[in-house]
Amino acid sequence: MLSEEAEDTGIGVSGKTLVLLLFGISLIAIGIAVIVLVSIFLGGSNSFGGIILIGPIPIVFGAGQDAWLLIAIGIIITIISAILFWLFNRTIKRNSG
Repeated sequence: MLSEEAEDTGIGVSGKTLVLLLFGISLIAIGIAVIVLVSIFLGGSNSFGGIILIGPIPIVFGAGQDAWLLIAIGIIITIISAILFWLFNRTIKRNSG
């Protein structure tokens, strides 16, 4: 059996944080469902593309006739995200001392 001390060592999550987390996961699931349904009923193109970021290293992939556009959008979003991360990190370091 677990002692009472072992049960209290979990990470505490506030109610607002949990609600936001579940809301975000729900939005992702709804978005995937909408994309799948639109592709099925409207006969969308069979192109896909994406970027997986593992640390600072992007892995870019795609297939189909419109994949280059999807990959380009993904790369642009990745660059913007990296710049924003750098700016926010620099601002936090400057304000902390």
